[in-house]
Amino acid sequence: MADKLTAVKGMNDILPPESARWEALETQVREVMRLHAYRNIRTPIVEPTALFVRGLGEVTDIVEKEMYSFEDRLNGEQLTLRPESTAGVVRAVVEHNLLYEGGKRLYYMGPMFRHERPQRGRYRQFHQIGAEALGFGGPEVDAELILLACALWQAIGLQDVRLELNSLGQPPERAQHRAALITYFEQHADQLDEDAKRRLHSNPLRILDSKNPAMKALNEAAPKLLDFLGEESLAHFNAVCAILDANGVAYSINPRLVRGMDYYNLTVFEFITERLGSQGTVCGGGRYDYLIGEIGGKHAPAVGWALGVERVLELLKEQGEAMTEVAPDAYAIIPDAASLPIVSPVLQSLRRMGVSVHMHAPADSADGMGSMKSQFKKADASGARYALIFGADELAQHQVTVKALRDGEGAQQTHALAQMADWGHRLQSTL
Repeated sequence: MADKLTAVKGMNDILPPESARWEALETQVREVMRLHAYRNIRTPIVEPTALFVRGLGEVTDIVEKEMYSFEDRLNGEQLTLRPESTAGVVRAVVEHNLLYEGGKRLYYMGPMFRHERPQRGRYRQFHQIGAEALGFGGPEVDAELILLACALWQAIGLQDVRLELNSLGQPPERAQHRAALITYFEQHADQLDEDAKRRLHSNPLRILDSKNPAMKALNEAAPKLLDFLGEESLAHFNAVCAILDANGVAYSINPRLVRGMDYYNLTVFEFITERLGSQGTVCGGGRYDYLIGEIGGKHAPAVGWALGVERVLELLKEQGEAMTEVAPDAYAIIPDAASLPIVSPVLQSLRRMGVSVHMHAPADSADGMGSMKSQFKKADASGARYALIFGADELAQHQVTVKALRDGEGAQQTHALAQMADWGHRLQSTL
């Protein structure tokens, strides 16, 4: 026997019944996006490495440490498994000139990849759902994206998340703040960890995003970017807050919130929980007005967010949300294989009507279809509401017996095969 192969560490299989949680979340996402007029976009998993170096910034943890990059053996092109999707969405928008007729509201779902130590809520292959509004520069769209996330939390019943906001201003304002940060951190050089020392002159703003507890007090006392914002940046931020206030959305302003990518400006935000330990950010995003230009397109404003699917599902599980069971409507009990040419068309007609039917099949056809008793046990274990019994006596009279398997579903009844469509219609009206 060959050695058993297993999945790559940190890249997990999603199996039934857990996959039902994923399907339920995805269904809710599609409906919330539809209500907000966001349309689906799907981009490749593999992109040019330069896209992320240029888009995310060279001095970021993702580019420096976490990307799965490799050389294409056919042409030597440097490629990367996408560590996030915003850059890919922007690349697609630029490449296909999607903003030619005006702004676009888009959303995506899919796997991302980062080479890091797997831990709870943080995996090498993980999944994100994101929303991006491209070609809109006003604060009302920043607020719309936040309200969109709040609508999703309400739809899925997510609790215990808090919203934090900040503004990163515009490049000239960040340049003034950057100079003040360098001066401040140079005065406390003996307290800097290795990452902070490395970033001191290349990207000091990223020091504020340090997860090192020893850096917390130093960062708390650092100059605040909000103090360097000009009139227009402050007006934009205040307008976002006013719309959230008008909609009853609770939030706190966190002047240390900078996000993990270099492409953000003006509004940034995170939804955070205390239930998942150190991996507390459930959803995050903000405005990125310069990324489209950085990737080679004509300058256009944009804003968006992404949520971690695994973290959202883990948080729902922490709340005690019940598993969404996906059970068939009916289980077909078939005493012998010879009856399949008669039974199969009936099952297919029910399925075409939208009735889900599980057809019994043995593990080994040499053993026959199995006893009626064993089939009834499997029917009950499947969670189906009804058993469809295609016994020899029933088929001799062109009939099927419908037996309720759950309490309150009604008595056992016999129907003509030709009338099963009527039964299916009645069943559909109760689903």
